[in-house]
Amino acid sequence: MKRLATLAFLVAAIAAIAAAASARAGSTAARAGEPVVESTFPAAGQLTVNSVVVRSQPTRAARRIAVMHQFRSDYRPQEILAVASATGPKGTPWYRISVPMRPNGRYGWIPAADVTVAPTVAQIVIDRGRRTIDVYRGGKHVLHAIVAVGAPGMETPLGHFYVAARYVPVNDPVLGVYALETSAYSKLSDWPGGGIVGIHGTDEPWLLGKAVSHGCVRVSNATASRLRRLAPLGTPIFIKA
Repeated sequence: MKRLATLAFLVAAIAAIAAAASARAGSTAARAGEPVVESTFPAAGQLTVNSVVVRSQPTRAARRIAVMHQFRSDYRPQEILAVASATGPKGTPWYRISVPMRPNGRYGWIPAADVTVAPTVAQIVIDRGRRTIDVYRGGKHVLHAIVAVGAPGMETPLGHFYVAARYVPVNDPVLGVYALETSAYSKLSDWPGGGIVGIHGTDEPWLLGKAVSHGCVRVSNATASRLRRLAPLGTPIFIKA
């Protein structure tokens, strides 16, 4: 009788453990459908939906300020830079993002469920007055170099931006060996790409240290090659006076 009672207790205990494990699995499955919200910023990544409406506040009832698509007109994925998060109505998480469109300096909100982001690992700082570029990676200063900036009337814009695309120029020595496309726009709206500001190499290194470009930041080809290794997509860029 005592042995039967012990067996019954063991069976009941195993059933209870199995039920608890099943409940935990069900809870995990329920949570699996929820977006993983990043809490360390800035964070960068790409859209997981075909398009998303950027709103002025973290709610679907807020004013629409832009529409962003998963792929750009050149078929590259649209990179997103998130700078903060907030909880909207009904507990919906949202990200505050930098909007890579005119005018410079716009920010808006998109649902966190529509994008996957991770903390950025590097930062670019451009001093327009001193005409220098510095790169920090993992909190360490890893690059310092001289640059050329926009000429008077076509000044390189000031503010906070990010690396929106990266590519090797083909049959275009003016851009040097490598180019970073930023989310900034120059004063020349009729320039290729609508006036997008780039950070790129040059075939005229003797002009570095001067204000001669149409708004882009020119670097030596050696610096451009290093930027290729040091500045991934989504890298924040601070251009200061």
